[in-house]
Amino acid sequence: MSGAATVLLVLAMVVVWGGLALSIVAIARRPERADYPPGGVDDHREDDAPGIRDT
Repeated sequence: MSGAATVLLVLAMVVVWGGLALSIVAIARRPERADYPPGGVDDHREDDAPGIRDT
């Protein structure tokens, strides 16, 4: 393996594994959002619509 290929391989590994480590740290710091908007009640809007047929 040439020197350039080795450097690119190491750089790609640092980017991928570094991103994984950074995401794990970010999730460990704030595991759950607390600022969701109010609501969350299912209004069953799709139950009132007529059936769609493509024939």
